[in-house]
Amino acid sequence: MADIEDIYLEYFDDVYKFVFSLCRSEDVAEEITQETFYKAIKNIEKFNGKCKLYVWLCQIAKNTYFSYSKKQKKFLQVDEKVFVTTNVEKDLLQKETVWEIHRELHNLKEPYKEVFTLRVFGELSFSKIGELFGKTDGWARLIFYRAKEQIRRNLDENSL
Repeated sequence: MADIEDIYLEYFDDVYKFVFSLCRSEDVAEEITQETFYKAIKNIEKFNGKCKLYVWLCQIAKNTYFSYSKKQKKFLQVDEKVFVTTNVEKDLLQKETVWEIHRELHNLKEPYKEVFTLRVFGELSFSKIGELFGKTDGWARLIFYRAKEQIRRNLDENSL
């Protein structure tokens, strides 16, 4: 049997790519690959040689990833109802929401309207916004917060 370090060096990239193909997340793939090699080292005596070492490692990786996924789903389950929408429906809902936000923004009084617009659409920092108005960045933060809350309240009232 090859040295553990040699096995790790030889197969790490291949196992990582395999796991990445399952999860499409670099962080998760890294974590699962590390866990795979930990389990393989712990159970190396169980490797009987009936298959290639790479296949054995990938089997461990696959099982580890599935266990990880099950745990994540338990944490992420908020509601048992799952609503499936097509991309077209999502796009329409998003466009409608953006339209409603613009409508509410249009109804805001100054300086709330301008501060919100400069922050969200102009992507200006609070210090730059404060500078434009001859105020502090704390003032800009407060006005932006109030504008955002007013828009949120109006949207909530309109959706009732």
